Amino acid sequence: MWASAFVVIRHVAHDVSPGALGSGRLLVAALVVLPLVLRRGWVAPTRREWTLLALGGIGWFGIYNLALNAGERHVDAGTAAMIIQIGPVIVALLAVPLFGERLHGWLLGGMVVGFAGVAVIARGSSTDADASLVGVLLVLVAAAMYAVGVLTQKVLLRRLPSVQVVFVSFLTGAVICLPFSPDLPGIVADGGAELWWIVYLGVLPTAVAFTTWAYALTHTDAGALSLTTFLVPGIATLIAWLTIDEVPPSLTFVGGALAIVGVLMTRKKPKAA
Repeated sequence: MWASAFVVIRHVAHDVSPGALGSGRLLVAALVVLPLVLRRGWVAPTRREWTLLALGGIGWFGIYNLALNAGERHVDAGTAAMIIQIGPVIVALLAVPLFGERLHGWLLGGMVVGFAGVAVIARGSSTDADASLVGVLLVLVAAAMYAVGVLTQKVLLRRLPSVQVVFVSFLTGAVICLPFSPDLPGIVADGGAELWWIVYLGVLPTAVAFTTWAYALTHTDAGALSLTTFLVPGIATLIAWLTIDEVPPSLTFVGGALAIVGVLMTRKKPKAA
């Protein structure tokens, strides 16, 4: 489902503003999960949990959507999916000061290799160097916001229901995107294809996918679960090739492979002394 989101965003990126695509998607997702929240019952968050909910909603669902949607105006779907895979490297880096994890050689090496992969992707992703760089940097911002979201959810899901966490996050992200959505009322009024693509993004890659992810995160090791996202770039590239006849340049695959190797290196634990 996440793989298809990169392709749909790329398909409508030049017809729908980044804000409208984000706010519409998140409002639809919030409506879909609302019955689950009401059925599950509300658990009152603490002040610290409200802060983390706001941080995750603003970062992962607000800024992430704005940056990714804008970035895919400049880079193809497969390239964007590959850059997002650098997110786990950023998670590993931020976990050092936030959770007291040790900065070891594998972590440092993985960061170097991972970001080298992003540099290779930037080099090979477009014939327009300036546009390519802008797109890569925007998607890299989205990857950083993904990392923020994973770290906040890691704490929130210890006590709060997963559907409640994603519901609040969806609404918070939508509020962040709405000021950048001047075309959203017109898209809704027209009822054209753009609206139905937004609905699709809201239902499957957002409501269903993120709720399932949050539920799985409460029952599975976060590191092991994150490894499943390595399938996303390949699937996104295949879907883009079959549906919109778009394939990343060959150098982009080299960069994507380096990024994934970098992530795997950060997951390797050093030998005990």
